[in-house]
Amino acid sequence: MTRRAGRPAVLAGLLAAVVLGCGGGHERSGESLRGIRLAAVIKGLDNPFFVTMQTGAKAFAEKQGNINLTVASGKQEGDDQGQIDAIEASIAKGDKGILITPMSTGVNSAIKKARDAGLYVIALDTPPDPPDTVDITFATDNFKAGKLIGEWAQVQMAGKPATIAMLDLFNDKVVSVDYNRDQGFLDGMGIDTADAEANGDEAPTGSYSGGEYEIVGNEASQGAEDGGRTAAETLLSKNPDINVVYTINEPAAYGAYEAFKAAGATDDLIVVSVDGGCAGIDAVKDGIIGATSQQYPVKMAELGVQAIFDLIETGEKPETTEGLDFYNTGVALVTDEPQDGVESIDTAEGGEICWG
Repeated sequence: MTRRAGRPAVLAGLLAAVVLGCGGGHERSGESLRGIRLAAVIKGLDNPFFVTMQTGAKAFAEKQGNINLTVASGKQEGDDQGQIDAIEASIAKGDKGILITPMSTGVNSAIKKARDAGLYVIALDTPPDPPDTVDITFATDNFKAGKLIGEWAQVQMAGKPATIAMLDLFNDKVVSVDYNRDQGFLDGMGIDTADAEANGDEAPTGSYSGGEYEIVGNEASQGAEDGGRTAAETLLSKNPDINVVYTINEPAAYGAYEAFKAAGATDDLIVVSVDGGCAGIDAVKDGIIGATSQQYPVKMAELGVQAIFDLIETGEKPETTEGLDFYNTGVALVTDEPQDGVESIDTAEGGEICWG
């Protein structure tokens, strides 16, 4: 059986776990919930990850038959005001709940306003700071996602000196998904990190698990292809010998690779990333990305819709994953160059389940 064939059963089990966490024996009162309105407020429609997430949320809501879900977004990554406007519009419409991929702490006050107005608010993909800003978050363990690609990269380097470029998300705001992936990657490489919630404060040179390293710098990519290209060009101008590129997501990875290709610097280059979308899996097949940590936005969206549905019935919050302050929707390393001691799946398997 392929992983895709098994996904509905896995999802059903996850949904059951959420329902049990909400007092699962309660029988739904279909008439009282008929036509409930929810809003999905995502980061932007220029990123395939969030397009897939909102498509999954709408499809799942429609399948329930009694949920009307509308979608709004910021103009792009970092557009706090766009999300604030969407939240306030949801309150004004009398929606019962909001699914949100929060841009930053800048939207916290708007989320509080929604909850004070009686809406249930659930975060997807990006745990807010602090976590109890929302009722619950369904997300990837982003530190683990970063650690997996870091572990893979350090074994792949086989003790050679690592000259590292760090392509983060922002340089003007702090977002947990940004620092968790960055810090996870460094931890996986065996590089000591300083402040676990800050990017770029580790020692610029030293030893990783296999040998010596130099971090050329941290540049913001905005999670976009053009941002990744510009960030890579900036770092290449500082050191043309970069041989390891960490990227916050796959759009940034595509842009970074193009910059290195234009500079004639792709020989022995290792690019690692996070997302695991179908296009990203193809990039791994083509050798553009060496390894990527696959996450599951459709699962996040479906669990989020289900949780709000159940919260309306019972008023009880779903349970977080043990040891975490969010519900972990899973992650898998995808590569066609498996390394000893690093668990992974290949692109054939990753392609069967990309973003499911």
